[in-house]
Amino acid sequence: MKGIFITFEGPDGSGKTTQLHKAAEKLRQMGYEVLESREPGGTELAEKVRSLVLDASLPLAAKTEVLLYLAARSEHVEKVLRPALATGKIILCDRFCDSTLVYQGLVKGLSKEQLAELRRLNAYACDELIPDLTLLLDGRTEVLAERRSLRGVSDRYEDKGLEFQRQVRTGFCTLAELEPQRIRVINAEQSADKVAADVLQVIRAVLPE
Repeated sequence: MKGIFITFEGPDGSGKTTQLHKAAEKLRQMGYEVLESREPGGTELAEKVRSLVLDASLPLAAKTEVLLYLAARSEHVEKVLRPALATGKIILCDRFCDSTLVYQGLVKGLSKEQLAELRRLNAYACDELIPDLTLLLDGRTEVLAERRSLRGVSDRYEDKGLEFQRQVRTGFCTLAELEPQRIRVINAEQSADKVAADVLQVIRAVLPE
């Protein structure tokens, strides 16, 4: 079987990490070999980069931030994602290139030319790897913010406030409008079980017969 690459995207508090784990468990019960991973992360080097870019106490220049994410992605793709796909695994990845386009691109108000350059850099870092399917877990900013507060976890991006999170949501919705075939929007405000059912229904469409 050809490997399948599925990414989970969305604003902070959308529940994508939880839903990724639920989907992985269900797919394993169905007999598929599944690899769970995340970005930045997935390798020892990339996990160290993750600790840098998410550390709110560490100031980062905008270009430095982008290049660190891309370095981690290159490592992740070469050492983890490509080999897993070559052996026919289903990969479920928590964030990928779309997050970079949103957080380091659209939210920061890059020009059309700058966004095009960021896309080229993304393509170079990931060796042109494109997800077969992207699940965008979407919900109202205020609802997701309440979830984040209950979780009690914060990082560089979660500390930026509601207006930043609104811009993040708008950025992801913009990408979904541009690529509706790849990026499927899931209502993250539903119960966890209903979201999980919707996620699995969409994933089934890309599974081999």
